[in-house]
Amino acid sequence: MLRHLVSDRTALAGLLLLILMFTAAAAAPLVAPRDPHEQDVANRYAPVSIEHPLGTDNLGRDELSRLIYGARVSLFTSLGVGVAILAIGMVVGSIAGFAGGILDGLLMRIVDVLLAFPSLLLALAITGMLGPGLLHLMIGMVAVWWTDYARMMRGLVLSMRERPFVESAQAVGLPGRLVAIRHVLPNIVGPVIVLGTLQTGRLLLALSALSFLGLGVQPPTAEWGAMLSEGQQYLASAPQLMVYPGIAITLAALGFNLLGDGLRDVLDPTMEN
Repeated sequence: MLRHLVSDRTALAGLLLLILMFTAAAAAPLVAPRDPHEQDVANRYAPVSIEHPLGTDNLGRDELSRLIYGARVSLFTSLGVGVAILAIGMVVGSIAGFAGGILDGLLMRIVDVLLAFPSLLLALAITGMLGPGLLHLMIGMVAVWWTDYARMMRGLVLSMRERPFVESAQAVGLPGRLVAIRHVLPNIVGPVIVLGTLQTGRLLLALSALSFLGLGVQPPTAEWGAMLSEGQQYLASAPQLMVYPGIAITLAALGFNLLGDGLRDVLDPTMEN
């Protein structure tokens, strides 16, 4: 699978872009040229130089260092939220698909209620009730975004249960738990991985949007959405304070989308572009 993925130039570009960004984020103390919170008020809005490769912000803080440290919050929070909603959605969807009956109907009605509201608006409301903060923001996002996974998992499980090899396993007396683990789940993990990769890009955009509104990390912590919010009041005099984090968000979301598209082609070769 990795060989086919690498042979796809688009997917390879997305993969390399994400590897570069995650590596820089993980090694931020080694890569960042300065402390992201170090202020030099006398050197505000400094231009690009060897000392400050991307200049400084309104408080004289090194912009490149803040972008690198901001990647730790933006990327790893999006990834953590993505894993959490993937786990919840897979569990709920699998239970609904295998159990059927009243339990299936109850779980799907909950999903329908949540899907009736715009995801970003509902996450905004939940985070607003809990109060600003990264943990509360993550709770709000997890509480909303798992529904897509649950619905897809249920549909895949219902479809896979009708396959002849699953019916044969049931006919020979294999317990339902083993049928699910050995025969059903391994055959539906591909579409789930693709959806998870694509959704992580959406989560990154949602996280940045909510942080831009002041519901995520609080100053002076560096985070791409928060940096956009801080830079908007200086758009006329120092537009680079919004341009740099905006480019970082765009590149990260693009990387997830390119990788997800490549995984889709690898895991489902019959699908036409």
